[in-house]
Amino acid sequence: MKKKVFTAELERRRKLVRERLLGAARNGAESVLPEFSVRGLQEDTLRRMRREYGENQITRHGEAPFLSRLAEAFINPFTLILFALAAVSFVTDVWFAVPEEKDAMTVGIVLTMVFVSGFLRFIQETRSGNAAARLSEMVRTTAAVERDPAGKAELPLEELAVGDIVHLAAGDMVPADVRILRSKDLFISQAALTGESEPLEKSAAASSCETLLENPALAFFGSNIVSGTAVAVVLAVGDDTVLGGMAGSLDAPRPATGFEKGVNSVSWVLIRFMLVMVPVVLFLNGFTKGNWQGAFLFAVSIAVGLTPEMLPMIVTTCLAKGAVAMSKRKCIIKNLNSIQNFGAMDILCTDKTGTLTQDKVVLEIHMDIHGNEDLRVLRHAFLNSFHQTGLRNLMDVAIIEKSREMWPDGIDSLIESCEKVDEIPFDFERRRMSVVVADRSSGKTQMITKGAVEEMLAVSSHVEYRGRVEPLTDEIAAEILRTVERFNDNGMRVIAVAQKNSPSPVGAFSVRDEADMVLIGYLAFLDPPKSTTEEAIRVLGEHGVAAKVLTGDNDRVTRCICRQVKFGIDRLLLGSEIEHMDDGELAAAVEKTNVFAKLSPQQKARIVEVLRRNGHTVGFLGDGINDAAAMKAADVGISVDTAVDIARESADIILLEKDLMVLESGILEGRRTYANMIKYIKMTASSNFGNMFSVLIASAFLPFLPMLSMQLLLLNLIYDISCTAIPWDNVDADYLKKPRTWDASSVAGFMLRIGPSSSVFDITTYLLMFYVICPAVCGGLLYHQLGSEELREYYEAVFQAGWFIESMWSQSLVIHLIRTPKLPFLQSRASFPVFVLSGAGIALATALPFTGFGERIGLAPLPGIYFGYLALTLILYMALTQFMKRRYIRRYGELL
Repeated sequence: MKKKVFTAELERRRKLVRERLLGAARNGAESVLPEFSVRGLQEDTLRRMRREYGENQITRHGEAPFLSRLAEAFINPFTLILFALAAVSFVTDVWFAVPEEKDAMTVGIVLTMVFVSGFLRFIQETRSGNAAARLSEMVRTTAAVERDPAGKAELPLEELAVGDIVHLAAGDMVPADVRILRSKDLFISQAALTGESEPLEKSAAASSCETLLENPALAFFGSNIVSGTAVAVVLAVGDDTVLGGMAGSLDAPRPATGFEKGVNSVSWVLIRFMLVMVPVVLFLNGFTKGNWQGAFLFAVSIAVGLTPEMLPMIVTTCLAKGAVAMSKRKCIIKNLNSIQNFGAMDILCTDKTGTLTQDKVVLEIHMDIHGNEDLRVLRHAFLNSFHQTGLRNLMDVAIIEKSREMWPDGIDSLIESCEKVDEIPFDFERRRMSVVVADRSSGKTQMITKGAVEEMLAVSSHVEYRGRVEPLTDEIAAEILRTVERFNDNGMRVIAVAQKNSPSPVGAFSVRDEADMVLIGYLAFLDPPKSTTEEAIRVLGEHGVAAKVLTGDNDRVTRCICRQVKFGIDRLLLGSEIEHMDDGELAAAVEKTNVFAKLSPQQKARIVEVLRRNGHTVGFLGDGINDAAAMKAADVGISVDTAVDIARESADIILLEKDLMVLESGILEGRRTYANMIKYIKMTASSNFGNMFSVLIASAFLPFLPMLSMQLLLLNLIYDISCTAIPWDNVDADYLKKPRTWDASSVAGFMLRIGPSSSVFDITTYLLMFYVICPAVCGGLLYHQLGSEELREYYEAVFQAGWFIESMWSQSLVIHLIRTPKLPFLQSRASFPVFVLSGAGIALATALPFTGFGERIGLAPLPGIYFGYLALTLILYMALTQFMKRRYIRRYGELL
């Protein structure tokens, strides 16, 4: 009943919000403002609005309450199997057992294993979530908000309230559901909400459209500004927004990565193997020993032994530890599952500006068409950059700084002499932007446009040539391009400046007015290469990551920068060439090409997609709105904390420093994380397979069980706890030199080759215990020669103690043997936590037969001679495993 009332209230609230939005759009911008304030909210109104309409925070339904998260930590295929086995054991050992035979120890050990695995997983996931929350706070998305009396300021999105006036420009994310009050050439991508990739034009004009997302007067939280500018009023925040209504679908889990699929495939291989092995062991022991209850309990223990119950916890711990470690290396992980892709990345696609270069543009030369310095060109450029309110880039900053340097005393009078009339903002299709200014004294109205040279030539009909305004001929255009190429060859980026008198009425200027311009000169900028770039590219190459440059800049500037940082160009492709290639041709071309120039945002994304289809793991590093599509298309999107909103939102990983050396550190940490996860998987798979294979052989030939069920369960528990230190293990430097991708077949091959190595020495231990050690403590008699039932039980207890200790030693040594292809302990050493836990596990298992508890679970003390044989067995076991490792490496090329 409560749920129905809640749902009805939610529907009523959403209906009211919808009516508020459509009503504001229908009645026009002027009807919205009297309700709020053109100057923005005052503090008392702000508090009232937050009380009435709520905070601008979307409830994340994925953030489950404590009890729900605790339950989920215990729910996975492995713990469900253990719960089922514990229930069966409880029924047979406690429920239906006669009073003198009731024994809950098996149930207790199984439930302890479940508790340890689930509780550790819960702790690690909680720590991971807390760490992720703290890291996310380091990367804040803001909006330009007008408040009274503070004026315009950048504020975090969660501080917005209904009634706030916000300023939007290209590259911004819309911070709430808003009504457009003023706009200029405003195009918004609503792909995050509708899936439609085509941007929609929005305006302040009243609209009677009843379809919310199609209404041109409204913009919605989560969409992004592709081009243009706007001023808007906030009408809905947080859960009341369209995005908030979709929160349930947004919280749906991301598609599984290749690593997750690999972990799941191995898990189900072990489960299927268990489903085959357990019935075989049950019937083999039942028929040969005649004790079906004992056989059943032993089969249950085998099932537990084959269950890698610590796998979820180990994976979670590795990812959480990797995220925290990467944050210390200035890499913020937004999506934990991206860590494996980060380490597996074999191609890094990067833009040029800010990665190869310093991202600090300096205006070197302002010149006329012939390449001579001309202050008039700088004056026009300054008016364009100063008055534009759209996407102000580094070149605008450089123009303003240069102008203030040239006219330290006269820049204010230049600003005062002109009044801004209108502007046509920059977008990535036109690659230019215009402002219209009016001279306050003469009233002359002038359009000033700056942009890429080719695009400026396309809209210019005349040129200031040798002091006169001349028609732009093909010969003059060719001369212009030659002059520009000369500066490009010196590593400079050149843009052109044009102007014309503009008689159009105020407010009516549009892209159509960018025609019949007069080209007056150029601006040449230099973005010096970073001193670390050459070293970073070399280091990335040494670690198996090939760099590819994807830039919207022209090929001459790109070649010059690549030459300066000693980035060898194998082949360079232009966007115009790619436009005429089909996917098959491009798939072949991208393998031979490492520099792509003059690309559109869609072409960047297409190159990334083709590389992925070719079998590469691709990362894309970008910071602009033109990089967002490529970042989403990549296996791992990488951005920086200074990037535009939509680029940060599209990224999986955010760098706190835009430097390829920082990226290299993160890649290595990603590989360490993956290495420790795959260690545990291969250790567990091979160890479990070897032990169960040994049990199968023992079941066929021994007149008693090689180990009691509770002994086997206790052995597994001690070993599992020893493995919890693996996420903190060291990783060989050699392993970090190249990317690793998941290969499920290698796990199966590893299990089949390494697992039986331990079985060989399990069998020799059986023979040793049955024919040497046990007879030595039982008067020289073999098991079938003993007439006393008490002696037979002692014989079995000594035998089981011998295999118990040998199994723990061999399983613990496997941790050290398999963690590295090198000689363990000598050429490669485990970390201190791994040494401590594995050593503690060995010590506990070795001491157990000599304790009262060991006697209670059916173990007996061993003679001193046993440990001499044990030492010899372990030396031979290590030698054989090392030999099998070499054979495996020759077959598969690597151990892990």
